Amino acid sequence: MNTNRNWILGLSFIVGMAVFALLAGHTIRSVKRMEEFVTVKGLSEREVPADLAIWPVAFTVSENDLTQLQGLIQNARKTVYQFLTESGFEQSEISNAPPQITDAQAASGGLDVSKRPARYRANITVLLRSAKVAKVKSAMETCDKLVQQGIVLSGSDYTSKPQFLFTGLNQIKPDMIQEANRNARKAAEKFAADSNSPVGTIRHAIQGTFEVNDVDSSSPDRKIVRVVTTVDFYLQ
Repeated sequence: MNTNRNWILGLSFIVGMAVFALLAGHTIRSVKRMEEFVTVKGLSEREVPADLAIWPVAFTVSENDLTQLQGLIQNARKTVYQFLTESGFEQSEISNAPPQITDAQAASGGLDVSKRPARYRANITVLLRSAKVAKVKSAMETCDKLVQQGIVLSGSDYTSKPQFLFTGLNQIKPDMIQEANRNARKAAEKFAADSNSPVGTIRHAIQGTFEVNDVDSSSPDRKIVRVVTTVDFYLQ
């Protein structure tokens, strides 16, 4: 009886150790597979048209008398407004920025400036903000008409430069992220094929920042939207 009992206990111990070894081996292989992954990047790019144009029409007027200067400002603004409305823009798309007036006498510390052309100089900006991008470009190309009417345009500083913007990023984000992830998986599959290791599920993913840039310096109304995702894929 004792012999049979010992034999059963011994057999149970052997079976238990075998099961434990199998489970331990499976766990070790699973842990090892968890450490086998590849990190790849997926790119998505799209060329899109700008859908908003902002054009600060900047110009200057000069006069020795402030009252007369104000009259010049009003007349010049009317000329610019007329040019923009004739170019196909609504009044709601046009606004005025406060004038910046410089007193040459005050700037010179009170010295006599009577020999200068004019004591007061006003920098004026009429702001056009429109979704009619093509019309804005066309108006910019014909703005010499303003010069012919006596408007002294001044667009050399950064604040006077036109801007072309793309505001529809939220509409294309989901599709671009999906495309970037697909391209990342293709890169992972190419890597895995070289090592005979099928690609598994995603271990970790990081979405990059969306970038919106001009196609080139001469085409500010055409934009390139770009995003790069970084994805870790398990290798099976």
